[in-house]
Amino acid sequence: MDTAGATQRKPYAAIRSKRQRQRRLVAKIKANPFLTDAELAKQFGVSVQTIRLDRLALGIPEVRQRMKQVAERVYGKVKSMGSKEIVGDLIDLQLGERGISMMETTQEMAFEKTQIVRGQHIFAQADSLAIAMVDADVVLTGLANIKFKRPVRVGERLVAKAEVIRRKGNKFVVLVETMAGADKVFRGKFVVFAVKEGE
Repeated sequence: MDTAGATQRKPYAAIRSKRQRQRRLVAKIKANPFLTDAELAKQFGVSVQTIRLDRLALGIPEVRQRMKQVAERVYGKVKSMGSKEIVGDLIDLQLGERGISMMETTQEMAFEKTQIVRGQHIFAQADSLAIAMVDADVVLTGLANIKFKRPVRVGERLVAKAEVIRRKGNKFVVLVETMAGADKVFRGKFVVFAVKEGE
């Protein structure tokens, strides 16, 4: 057995494997810039430190910086509310079509005894996303048909995805679904109205 040859081949295989992982890492972050180092490490089957080193080598900022960069591009599109009024972080918005927001759940949002996040925070994220979708100065929620699918615990990240499924005049029907990881935790159908001054 040629052990010297095997030893020489191993570093090349490791380098190739690292390059492949880094290419896949770039693609994953491009598809979802809000993946944390821990989530990426789990997906790739490597340590968090390995992901951090890969990111540094590739010049990819950490998740908070990536969120800030995306938010700066997206918030300027919203007409119906101020950026501080949006519950969660708005990370994608195509006015009149679709949008995505993300919210990190904290201790302040939860019941002290159970550590379960209060429903009003989950609802507020979905409602503000539905309102932000409409390209008008004043937008109000007229009706909401909502369903909470399972409890959300402190520390879970909520990703709300909204889509305008119907429009008639100044009336928009917006479907919002909120995920915590792979679980759907909330579903809401909002009827929102673009209101003109004096109406």
